[in-house]
Amino acid sequence: MRPRGNLVGLKQFQVNEKRRQLLQLDMMIADFDRMGRDLDVQINAEEKKAGISDINHFAYPTFAKAARLRRDNLKNSQSDLLRQRTVAEPLLAEAEAELSKAQMLESRSGRGHDLEPGNRSAMIGWAGRL
Repeated sequence: MRPRGNLVGLKQFQVNEKRRQLLQLDMMIADFDRMGRDLDVQINAEEKKAGISDINHFAYPTFAKAARLRRDNLKNSQSDLLRQRTVAEPLLAEAEAELSKAQMLESRSGRGHDLEPGNRSAMIGWAGRL
């Protein structure tokens, strides 16, 4: 019965790993969103200070250009992370289903071992009388 116990342990590890990965993706997505909002605030402040909001204007602030580029890169990275998350969610569900199956197998196989030694011999003795 050890191999099934090891199987449950392995499946539990895989589920925990998938959950950790999803949590990490969620945290990164939230961080990128926060950083993007911070950059928007900085861009607006810089544009207001310069009095120019047209990015094609020759005197548009260099810092605002760089901040816009950084913000756009963050949004692209955030989109990539969201795609990774949509792929990871079904993998977690699959790992949870496999864990559930392994736990059911273990519980089924463990029922026969719940018998006390006296009951086993009684069952063997009874079967021998037939």
